[in-house]
Amino acid sequence: MNIKFSLLFLMLLLWSAAYCQQGKQAIETNFNERESISHFRFLASDELMGRDPIRPEIDAAARYIAEQFWKYGAQEIEGANGYYQNIPFRLSYPPSKGMVNLGENEFTQGEDLLVLDGPSLEGSFELVVLGYGLENDYAGKDVQGKIVVTNVGAPNRLSPSDLFAVGREKTALAKAKGAAGIIEMYNVPTVPWALVSNFLNRTQLTVDTNPGTESIPYIWLRDLSNNHINAIGKGDITKAAFQIEGKLNRSIIGKNVVALIEGTDPELKNEYVMLSAHYDHVGVGRPNAEGDSIYNGARDNAVGTVALINAARYFAKHPPKRSILICAWTAEEKGLLGSAYFAENPLVPLNQIIFNLNIDNAGYNDTSIVTVVGLGRTSADHLISDGTAAFGLEAIADPSPEQGLYDRSDNVNFARKGIPAPTFSLGFTAFDEEISKHYHQPSDEVGNFDLDYAVLYWKSYLLAAENIANWNEKPRWNEGDKYEEVSKTLYGIK
Repeated sequence: MNIKFSLLFLMLLLWSAAYCQQGKQAIETNFNERESISHFRFLASDELMGRDPIRPEIDAAARYIAEQFWKYGAQEIEGANGYYQNIPFRLSYPPSKGMVNLGENEFTQGEDLLVLDGPSLEGSFELVVLGYGLENDYAGKDVQGKIVVTNVGAPNRLSPSDLFAVGREKTALAKAKGAAGIIEMYNVPTVPWALVSNFLNRTQLTVDTNPGTESIPYIWLRDLSNNHINAIGKGDITKAAFQIEGKLNRSIIGKNVVALIEGTDPELKNEYVMLSAHYDHVGVGRPNAEGDSIYNGARDNAVGTVALINAARYFAKHPPKRSILICAWTAEEKGLLGSAYFAENPLVPLNQIIFNLNIDNAGYNDTSIVTVVGLGRTSADHLISDGTAAFGLEAIADPSPEQGLYDRSDNVNFARKGIPAPTFSLGFTAFDEEISKHYHQPSDEVGNFDLDYAVLYWKSYLLAAENIANWNEKPRWNEGDKYEEVSKTLYGIK
């Protein structure tokens, strides 16, 4: 029995190697290195001003990606606007003045107060503490015309992206209940307030869940020791005085760029392998020592966007058995907004998306590897590893789990739905100085990128995707993974 098993295993290995070799040859034949680098140079150029989703240049980037999808023959998706999934966004600017008084304590915008959304607000309002501000917390509570006070985030949802997403949900709920505003007491010790304040005391972008209607004031107050929320809960403080002036908001339209390549198998073509990467970056910011203020985002994430363009080119000519869904997300840098919108408003049924091979990057420090954030969590690991090995690269798992990278990229919005979703990243062995040197810096440019490595990275991504799209099994979360149960529900697995 053991001999038979060993022979079968050997045959499978040989078949896999032969199949990968065939796929590698097709990729090598189809690949246009100069054209790929040209895409890379344009997307990370100064002319696109860092692809900030609140600047007009983001539309030029979206149009460029859509034109490549069209040129290479990828199809439009039913329900999209051409190659775009339009997203109603809301821009919210910091107030010209922001002050809140709780008893003898005065909070000031940018120091220990952040007004994140809603209109200006002046006057004194009664306060009501409601735990985390979720639906169950409102039972038996009258919040009409009052300010709802809650802890920030929600149980088991305290990552940076979770805080934004939950806050939007809670603000909409508070408004529906008749509240005049909502204060979340910031008491998350794992994310320093100084970092939060520096990031959020600027123009904010959110998905407008109720286009055409005004949000209620949405505020964060620093309360790391829970002193203030406890004082309100005990009744020591019952009201707060607000002076929020010059608060402006406006609506804009964001664009996910999406396309489809139909599979060749009569049955498997109804299943989708979703290839994704965000195409936005952080825009224009503080100049570096050389006076450069444009954050070009070559590593983060023009290189990933080019991988999607290459996927459109390759799979249009070499369609696999399953269909390929290609998605370039907007506003990842603003809180994973584009992918979150698609996850809640999918253009194909989520239970037909059997895998998401996402790309996101901070940088690289080892050009002999590809770092797959999430490797070791799904049954498709060997297909990814085979794809990278064919081009001389080793696939390794996340070496810096303390950074929480899995929960900081677009893949997590689909993992939460149950879809197996690792992130295919440039090779890094640690989140070290070599990574931070270019991460969210003006120096993240094509000029200092190893282009030979970029080519191998792009090719290995194509082969990994092709391996998954042609596999005769559906990828699964490994037993015991935290997303295993929700995945079983999504796919109807007993």
